[in-house]
Amino acid sequence: MARSLDGLVLSPVADQAPGQVGTRTRFTYHEQDGRIWAEYAGGDVVRGHLVGTRDGDALDFRYVQLKRDGTTSSGHCLSTVVGLPDGRVRLEERWTWESQQGSGTSVVEELPA
Repeated sequence: MARSLDGLVLSPVADQAPGQVGTRTRFTYHEQDGRIWAEYAGGDVVRGHLVGTRDGDALDFRYVQLKRDGTTSSGHCLSTVVGLPDGRVRLEERWTWESQQGSGTSVVEELPA
C-alpha cells in the first residue's frame, strides 16, 4: 500500500475543461482510519471539498465545489493511489459528475517538497 495521504498537497498534471479543476488547483488531503477528506481551491474553483474512504490503494469519494462564476457542482470519484519512483504519490482518477452531464479521468500528483 502506498503511504498515507495525510497532510499531502496534490495538483492535477493537466488542465481539464474550463470551469473545472486544473494545474492551478491545490488539494490538501487528510487521512485517518480509512477515511479521507480534502479541501481544494485554485483556478476556476473558489472552494471545494471531498470526503470518502480508503481501502488499500483504492479511494472512493464524493466531491462538491463552488466555481468563480457562482455555480456549484458535485460528483463521485474512484481513485487508485500509486507510489512514484521518487517517493511522491499519484492518484489515478475516474470521475463522474452527479449534478451535471459528464465523466472522465484525471491524474493528480503530490507536489515536490
